Amino acid sequence: MSPILYRSLVVAFLVVIIGSLFSALLFLLKDKGSTERTVKALTVRIGVSITLFGLLMAGFYFGVLPPKP
Repeated sequence: MSPILYRSLVVAFLVVIIGSLFSALLFLLKDKGSTERTVKALTVRIGVSITLFGLLMAGFYFGVLPPKP
């Protein structure tokens, strides 16, 4: 996988994480704690964050993302 494609994938994951965080905020303000949508949105955010962390670890391990000196 090329570094540019890898960086684009990381940026896409970050956009999804931020979007999920803002949707959770909207659900929290709109529903006022009466539904489970806030919890589901935050669960999605955590899952995507863990997946991103795993991708970054794999990128460093396989040499796609070399460590900075």
